[in-house]
Amino acid sequence: MTAPTGRNDERTAEEVLDYLVTHLNGALRRLGMHGGEVAIRLYLDAVAFADAAEQAWQQELKDLQTRRGSSSTGVRGAFQDLWGDAHEGAVASVYAEIAHRQGWLRLDRTLTSAEHDEIRRVSETWCRKDRLLSDVVTAFGPPSVLFGGNNPNYPKTLAYATDQRDDILLCFHLWNSFAPGPSQSSASVHAEPVLWAFRDGGTLFTDGFIFTPEGSARRRAS
Repeated sequence: MTAPTGRNDERTAEEVLDYLVTHLNGALRRLGMHGGEVAIRLYLDAVAFADAAEQAWQQELKDLQTRRGSSSTGVRGAFQDLWGDAHEGAVASVYAEIAHRQGWLRLDRTLTSAEHDEIRRVSETWCRKDRLLSDVVTAFGPPSVLFGGNNPNYPKTLAYATDQRDDILLCFHLWNSFAPGPSQSSASVHAEPVLWAFRDGGTLFTDGFIFTPEGSARRRAS
């Protein structure tokens, strides 16, 4: 019998990186289906290793802690401190910012610089009123990335981005949940998710938020 002479299906470094980036992007979009925040950190560890970017990834984590965007309980803890809730889409969007800067985030829609600037320009005025998911999409179009799935009964984050790594991810954080109903049934609190806040960076994590009236009320109640 002739001994095998070797495999001819070995993956290249580029193929391994592409595979890991694909799975990272899937996990970012549906964090709950992939193991939560710990899993995202592991995916980013692997992608950084495959891309020879371990130092950049570790520096990103240090910067996140310096900006108080991560506590002893991670990014989830920073959101819980902010408004008492830490839905998975919001947590994923923070790690997606890092992925975008490192060139690992794959966008479903790419904004022009003018579109990106316009969102930032109108955000403060626009958030003075309560808004729904449909209002965000009507005003700004489909997101570059949707974190949290399409089910309207659950919270989600819509992110808008250009293809320029230095341009910040613009995020709309929307909330919904279930409330007990008659006959032990449950119904969503809102017909569609309601906007709590817009986020566009900031020296400190909390500096980057513009709250709607609903979001401000949630902060006071938490």
